Amino acid sequence: MTEDSNPIRRAVRRHTGPLLMAAAACIVGTPALAQTTTPAPARSVPRTADYIVAIVNQELVTASELEQRMARVRENATRAGQKLPDAAELRKQVLDALIDERVQVTHARDNGNRVDDAELDRAVANVAVQNQVTMTQLRQRLAAEGLDYGRFRNNIRDQIMVERLREREVQARIRITDEEVDNLLDKQRAKAGAAIEYNIAQILVSVPDGASDAAVAERRARIDAALARVRAGEAFEAVAREVSEDGNKAQGGVIGMRAADRLPDVFVSHVRALKPGEVSPTVLRTGAGFHVLKLIERREGSAFSIAQTHARHILLRTSPQLSQEAAIRRLAEFKREIAARTKSFEQLARENSEDGSAAQGGDLGWAFPGQFVPEFEETMNALAAGGVSEPVVSRFGVHLIQVIERRQVSLDAKQQREQARNVLREQKFEQAYLEWLRELRARAYIEMREAPT
Repeated sequence: MTEDSNPIRRAVRRHTGPLLMAAAACIVGTPALAQTTTPAPARSVPRTADYIVAIVNQELVTASELEQRMARVRENATRAGQKLPDAAELRKQVLDALIDERVQVTHARDNGNRVDDAELDRAVANVAVQNQVTMTQLRQRLAAEGLDYGRFRNNIRDQIMVERLREREVQARIRITDEEVDNLLDKQRAKAGAAIEYNIAQILVSVPDGASDAAVAERRARIDAALARVRAGEAFEAVAREVSEDGNKAQGGVIGMRAADRLPDVFVSHVRALKPGEVSPTVLRTGAGFHVLKLIERREGSAFSIAQTHARHILLRTSPQLSQEAAIRRLAEFKREIAARTKSFEQLARENSEDGSAAQGGDLGWAFPGQFVPEFEETMNALAAGGVSEPVVSRFGVHLIQVIERRQVSLDAKQQREQARNVLREQKFEQAYLEWLRELRARAYIEMREAPT
């Protein structure tokens, strides 16, 4: 299976990033903090009006949580104009997504790297900044919504562990062979081969349709004599003007610079091995007659001369505390501030971005094609130098992108192979993720519960 058959789980995964895939459960349309989705331990007793619908590795999924998540999915679908399945199928798919989350959380707790308090403090502070509140106001907001601050911090810790473990383990599953790299490079070369341009000169001795054997032999002797004169040192152009029967004889037989796909294949194959200035050592026979070809110039295609992009970005990671829509609104406001020149892109990135490039003002350096996830790269590639994108969603969160400059660079053999590996790695990520998640679920203890009668 190359794609997730559950559209709710697929939508959540693609549009909320790796942080528990739980943003669909957030309270959207308000800058207030969303309700946390940290699961309760299995030993907890649900409220009387509530009941357990599933137990996943000592974690509960409750009916009230399931209903809240379904309500959020419906709200998001309405805003996006998307059609949802019937109620029973929707419930099944949302429950499936919640189980996926619990499986990943429990796996991360057992196997993830420790998140120290200093890092956790920074992450919590980022939540406050993104919601435009102080830390004191953050605690007050949580209390007003009935959320325990300690559980809130633990939820953030879980999210960080899940994201790190997911990226590490999924990437480790991706295997790329030398044969796959070679095949991709061959395809790239073949695609760029049509862009190679040749300037060819010819001496043509035509052969009329239905010519007798004697006529063909006479014309073959004529072209052989022309080739012998060129090989003896006479100028190709002079012999062409005297002997050739094509429309370019006045120009010394020069056809002019043309792309390979605008020339006869037999011409291209006949001169491919020649160096500029060389004449083919043999006569070529085609339907038009006999040819002697000379390669005047070759312009190589751009198979491995590629455009690099120097870009910067601001990344907001979606989570139960920052919905996708809230992140989009926040980044849209950043874009307005940049356009109004009240703040620079670099300043906003340093203050808000949630990745390692923040300290450098969001600078990502020079990037090769295939280095970023497709949704990020497609948006980046569509920007002019200096342009700022609309907010764009990727599996890492929501980005605001600015292209600083572009340049053409030639890749050496090592860089060619590394670029090919990057492209293949990204192509394989989705399938590797689905296989990883299926294996986690297969190893997990999952008990489904019926509603109490």
